[in-house]
Amino acid sequence: MHGLITDSAVSGGLRLAEDFAEPEPAPDECVVEVRAFSINYGETILLKQRPDGGRPGQDVAGVVVRQAADDSGPAEGTRVVAYLESEGWAERVPVPTRAVAPLEDRVRFEQAATLPVAGLTALRSLREGGGVLGGTSW
Repeated sequence: MHGLITDSAVSGGLRLAEDFAEPEPAPDECVVEVRAFSINYGETILLKQRPDGGRPGQDVAGVVVRQAADDSGPAEGTRVVAYLESEGWAERVPVPTRAVAPLEDRVRFEQAATLPVAGLTALRSLREGGGVLGGTSW
């Protein structure tokens, strides 16, 4: 299985690895085949701080290829968006079912992958600061 790892010896600090083991999910984790992921500013900073061999990646979208063993979360074949602590930039990832949400067919994987960190940041900003339309100051 393929995925990206940190590697200070290469330009940009990331390298495609081809030897990832298949995910071994916990009972409350489903396995998602990643179709898209996003890169957040904070992750670009962390790339420089993590040791070689680190597996970055927080925001992913894809399809459940194995339902959680405890039957929680979405069924196999469900399109989903998920937030991970790390290791999302790989072909298949284990995802805690508390961190995954079904994705409507009308939402593309590329769009959905931008939602967890950036989308929640925008939502929190609006909740904390209020709307900006019609405002007179920033």
